Amino acid sequence: MSPLTIPMAAHLTLFAMTVLLAGTSNAADDTITPLDVARLRMVAEQQVSPDGKTVAYTLRVQRDPLKDENGGVWTELHVVDIPSKQTRPFVTGKITVRSISWTPDGSGISFLAKRDDDKFTSLYVIPIDGGEARRLISHETSISEYDWRPDGNEIAFIATKKEDPAEKKLKDKGFNAEAYEENLQNAHIWISASSWDSTEKPRMIDLEGSTSELHWSPDGTQLVAAVAPTALIDHHYMYRRIRILDARSGKVVQKIENPGKIDEIAWSPDGKQLAFLSGEDINDPGHGRLLLVNAAGGEFKHLSEGYLPDVIDIDWVSNEAIVFVAHNGCFSEIGSFKTDGSKPHVDKFSNDTVYSSFSLSADHRQVALIGESPEHPAEVFAPTRGPDDTPIRLTNVNPWLEHKRFAKQEVVSYESRDGKKIEGVLVRPLDEEPGKKYPLLLYVHGGPESHVSNGWVSYYSYPGQTAAAKGYAVFHPNYRGSTGRGVAFAKDHQADYGGKEFNDLLDGIDHLVKSGLVDRKKVGVTGGSYGGFAAAWCATKLTEHFAAAVMFVGISNQISKSGTTDIADEMFHVHARKRIWDDWEFFLKRSPIYYVEQARTPILILHGKEDTRVHPSQSMELYRNLKILGKTPVRLIFYPGEGHGNRNAAARYDYNLRMLRWMDHYLLGQGGDPPPTQIDHGFPPEKSASDNAAKSHETK
Repeated sequence: MSPLTIPMAAHLTLFAMTVLLAGTSNAADDTITPLDVARLRMVAEQQVSPDGKTVAYTLRVQRDPLKDENGGVWTELHVVDIPSKQTRPFVTGKITVRSISWTPDGSGISFLAKRDDDKFTSLYVIPIDGGEARRLISHETSISEYDWRPDGNEIAFIATKKEDPAEKKLKDKGFNAEAYEENLQNAHIWISASSWDSTEKPRMIDLEGSTSELHWSPDGTQLVAAVAPTALIDHHYMYRRIRILDARSGKVVQKIENPGKIDEIAWSPDGKQLAFLSGEDINDPGHGRLLLVNAAGGEFKHLSEGYLPDVIDIDWVSNEAIVFVAHNGCFSEIGSFKTDGSKPHVDKFSNDTVYSSFSLSADHRQVALIGESPEHPAEVFAPTRGPDDTPIRLTNVNPWLEHKRFAKQEVVSYESRDGKKIEGVLVRPLDEEPGKKYPLLLYVHGGPESHVSNGWVSYYSYPGQTAAAKGYAVFHPNYRGSTGRGVAFAKDHQADYGGKEFNDLLDGIDHLVKSGLVDRKKVGVTGGSYGGFAAAWCATKLTEHFAAAVMFVGISNQISKSGTTDIADEMFHVHARKRIWDDWEFFLKRSPIYYVEQARTPILILHGKEDTRVHPSQSMELYRNLKILGKTPVRLIFYPGEGHGNRNAAARYDYNLRMLRWMDHYLLGQGGDPPPTQIDHGFPPEKSASDNAAKSHETK
């Protein structure tokens, strides 16, 4: 039985089982632990049915790091009935399901997966009224995206070409020399019949470039896609542009040169207009502006001009109106834009839930959303009486969380030293005592074109409630450069590595110290990617302010970073705004490595060995020079097989434990030399031969 179908009365039994399996957790422990975080489940995708009665959703199921074979998360397919909130598991177990969609007639749910004897990711359909999932399209390479033609007769999908047999034969013989960033495999559009009995091979539309974000026009005669010059990740980020194609001939009938980064694209119901999410210009680090363009070409209309929140999801409800979800600072908003450019209507829902995506039924009267709160990760929400009602939670994928105690979480704001208003999410210490000062963990998010919302903040790399349960205050500042507050705020860090955004961090610490909550002498800092750069900068240039640091996939040398990253153009356009040869001194002096001699903050450095975004040498440089100087404790941990962030269960759990132990050692403990390299992961002790013999005797 799926845990989603267990009635509320059975939650206590489920919780008791969860605690018994919790490894390092004590049976009386009612706080969030690293092992709890390692076992969290959360909703990843949602799609409401055409008739508006049910919602299909995917559920991310983490592998148990103490019991399961190591690997990434499993992703299952479930369906929840909106009126009754009853759930049914459809595709579960050791499976990874993604890109779910209802068939145009509403009779089934399609999805991408690699199952059974599949060599590549294929397209499956499972009937909504029962039965097994059947493979509808199996291609010669993995399918990455797809879209149903509105009449259901064809499916367009994206995949690369089959590898050249001669090249494969050479590789099999060991001739596998790589020409770096050459001979790339572009992703192409293919069109296939949707009949189970079709023997016709899919036909390829050969566009110049690499394709993503694919959608049929409402009348099924055209396709819109986003096309990058090559398959390079840098080109995908920065240079994807909109192309409209004739579905029969494959000819490009319209080129739309969107001004910056691009995200979702949506046809109007009559097929005459396109709405899309884009950067304001090439230097906009995000894609939160809502633009409108005639499908026949012409000037863009900026519908969200003057609207500061970042639009993150859109859909049309008529030819004159577009509904949206947006991130507004630490919160979210749901509303609608009129195509006439008038001021948007924003629904006034409670700030208790942060929404991230939505879908609409065929008549646009029923909406389903994904939402999270400070006390639960992503779940399915929906209004039950109409689109204007406050959405209610339909799923409960972690029922055991109801028996956990949560520290108070709130949004705080303060002025930085230049008068800029800064917001952030504060998790107060659990069981906080009036007048007592607490150690602070400063979590610096990456990007910096991202932000932390007032939702769930306890992940493997986010200390959140796990640290609050240990007696820490945890602060997540949305410093300048963060999203959710308009393009000008997101650009305000550019050409200023290590500059004003770090004043925002220090002024946030001052604010919490002056409030009486934080002990200034016990401040730790952590983060990944740009947050890892922040941890390194705080441990070197700003070392006097920090008693401990944990750096994850972070930057230590801006000069060598520029030549080893796979996003050099993005770094230029939306971060540095200049190349290293334009200003060598700037890049040198905005590098933590430049201040390594003054570092006195104990720093734990962790990195995936296969990281292409921030090369592992960035961590090696900082570690080696701190080690040579010998003036502060330092340790470097590599995770084999991991890239820019940990994907596998064991590496995630290990990271969480090491991060917290380092902070405990230097902020709660005696400090000094680093703790042992070995970690107690909580595996039950192995029984000795004498124990097994005694057990055998007792059984007899």
